[in-house]
Amino acid sequence: MTTQRILQVVGFTILSIGLMMPHSSQAQDSNLGNWLIYIGNKQLNAKWNLHHEVQLRNYNAIGDLEQLLLRTGIGYSFDDNKKNMLLGYGFIQSENYSDDNTYKLPTSEHRIFQQYIFKQSIGKISLQHRFRFEQRFAGSDFKLRLRYFTGATLPISNGNNNKFYLSAYNEIFLNSEKEFFDRNRLYGGIGYNYSKTIRFELGYMNQFFETSSRDQINIISFVSF
Repeated sequence: MTTQRILQVVGFTILSIGLMMPHSSQAQDSNLGNWLIYIGNKQLNAKWNLHHEVQLRNYNAIGDLEQLLLRTGIGYSFDDNKKNMLLGYGFIQSENYSDDNTYKLPTSEHRIFQQYIFKQSIGKISLQHRFRFEQRFAGSDFKLRLRYFTGATLPISNGNNNKFYLSAYNEIFLNSEKEFFDRNRLYGGIGYNYSKTIRFELGYMNQFFETSSRDQINIISFVSF
């Protein structure tokens, strides 16, 4: 990947963060939020890779920080890179609203996780399955959580370039406690392959819990180098 393309991705990310940073301390007044996501992958050699990502999650359509998530990990690929095992760490800073929706309650979490990914193809459809096991440390609380993600992409461009594609996924979260069901995320979007190493997605995600749900507009950038 050239220096010019790296600068373009960095510029896009900085601009988006600037537009979506909190503009005031007003209470949450909308169920539509936005997530700005950067997902990077550094190939260390033929087998080993370094995963890193930054997610800025907001209440409301613009601004009002809900959560900052930083995640990294070291992975090992095998079976012609169709399978990958990864050990990772995440730091999550959350600013959840109080029950009466008038002030925020900041919390921080440290998270260790292990995941296994395998990929397959059915015709033009590319499928990815991800199993993730998380150990979550938030203050004196310790929790375990299982996640299963399945995603699909389908090229929609004519010719050999295949610049545009459709993307969809579903991810279910399960706790090890009495409240077994944690949440489910259902996503659909459109993507653009800027180059072989950079792509962008714009999509809609519905995240539903046991008794409530929220809608998100997601802007995602993927970079491999």
